Amino acid sequence: MSACRAPRGLVTRRRATVLAVGVTVAALSLTACGGGGASGGSADTKFVQGKGGVDTVAKENRKDAPQLSGKTLEGKPLDVADYKGKIVVLNVWGSWCAPCRAEASNLAKVAKDTKAKGVQFIGINTRDSNRAPALRFEKEYGVDYPSLYDPIGKLMLRFPKGSLNPQAIPSTIVLDREGRIAARALTPLSEERLRTMVTPLIAEK
Repeated sequence: MSACRAPRGLVTRRRATVLAVGVTVAALSLTACGGGGASGGSADTKFVQGKGGVDTVAKENRKDAPQLSGKTLEGKPLDVADYKGKIVVLNVWGSWCAPCRAEASNLAKVAKDTKAKGVQFIGINTRDSNRAPALRFEKEYGVDYPSLYDPIGKLMLRFPKGSLNPQAIPSTIVLDREGRIAARALTPLSEERLRTMVTPLIAEK
């Protein structure tokens, strides 16, 4: 007896699905652990592309950040919305990522220096298949702010179309006190460059 065959149309659809998945995976691979990425989104992205790979959005054009919540690397619940009223710096990183290691101590230092000024740093750890390497990374580089554990990158996909969304690892996104996306970098950050993202928002009224 010969094996059962799927209808011809179903086979075609399956092949199309496999191709689409392959393209998506390839795109994610290209942006992983890069030194930067293509800026922008849709045609209505009203941002200013600054020097050094930092893009900013004028106050009147900012979009709300998506709902970002889950468990931290330590297993504690965290909801970014709870920090509304503070400036929030979101850093997407992985322990396996060399540019992430290059910028980690800069992030840790600026986080400590600006905490008293109403700035909260939060990491989004991605593509670490278990928490242990990420926890070692935090200890090695003195990162004492929390990180959401997002091993398959679901949180990155929540950013709205037409916003300054994360397109690479590492990416850093800064939210204003109203929880709106104000700045983004798709490249590892020096201490100086990171301060240029945060300082104008501290001064905003």
